[in-house]
Amino acid sequence: MFFYQGTLNEQLHVHSDECRYSCDVHRGERPYTCELCNKAFSQWSNLLTHQRIHSGERPYVCDVCNKAYSGKSHLINHKRIHNIERAYSCDVCNRAFSRKSSMIRHQQLHSGERPYVCDVCNKAYSDNSGLIRHKRIHSGESLYVCDVCNKAYSEKISLIYHLRIHSGEHPYTCEVCNRAFSIKSNLIKHQRFHSGERPYVCEVCNKAYSDKCGLINHKRLHSGERPYVCDVCNKAYSNKSVLIKHKRIHSGEHPYVCDVCNKAYSDKGSLKIHIRIHSGERPYSCEVCNRAFSKKNHLTTHQRAHSGERPYVCSVCNKTYKDRGGLIYHKHIHRDERP
Repeated sequence: MFFYQGTLNEQLHVHSDECRYSCDVHRGERPYTCELCNKAFSQWSNLLTHQRIHSGERPYVCDVCNKAYSGKSHLINHKRIHNIERAYSCDVCNRAFSRKSSMIRHQQLHSGERPYVCDVCNKAYSDNSGLIRHKRIHSGESLYVCDVCNKAYSEKISLIYHLRIHSGEHPYTCEVCNRAFSIKSNLIKHQRFHSGERPYVCEVCNKAYSDKCGLINHKRLHSGERPYVCDVCNKAYSNKSVLIKHKRIHSGEHPYVCDVCNKAYSDKGSLKIHIRIHSGERPYSCEVCNRAFSKKNHLTTHQRAHSGERPYVCSVCNKTYKDRGGLIYHKHIHRDERP
């Protein structure tokens, strides 16, 4: 039998047209490009599936619940939900699982149990796969590289999420308000705003949260832990996002700019509140007199006029006030200040 000898590239060129797609994969060629976002693909069928992200087309429909998908493989994965018996149920939130091991891992979210500990930095995880992914931080292992900006990731799913920044893909859509997300977990957290579900409960004070991060941050109120420290003034915080906002005091950075009057803010929340000046939006309404406010704390202060609550007490004469500003002005009397 005769075997063709030559370079790999020469061998690829003697293939028939029937396996041209395979050749493109071997050579790393991506001849099919999306006209909207310029993302390139090695196969025409992959480009067609991708374009449904832009068009919103979902031709693959589940014959059980009518949920629609843009790709056939997504529909196949979805159908397993209907076919699998879920015999194991969480006694906290009633979520059901087909395997007992999956239920046990899930219950660790409620208990806070993290039996898998990193031997380098002692960070703990509820499952072994989380620990394995974490250890790549210490080893410097980055297996998955973005072919657009060369950013590297230690796990494949992180690269998939990152690529959606370049493509603008938001495949997970809320059925209530149609808001779209690039990551499924963000959609799940968002849907809890509509359902009111708060599965993460503090075992100290029973305060409940819709996401795990909220509970972790809350627990630091009880423990007093403040792991995020400013490297300029050493002020410590329990929440990383608060530290990031604090650092802008030192840098003078104001990245959030109003597109109406160009006023700039150091955090997104302040810009959102400011925009209500231009829009006239007052989303916080008093249930007693229907008076509306642009800020939630203004509504809280106003409601004390109806309830008679005066939580701010002068430490000198015990006079009480319904808001902090009133107490501050009152204290000038004792200090004989006339600012």
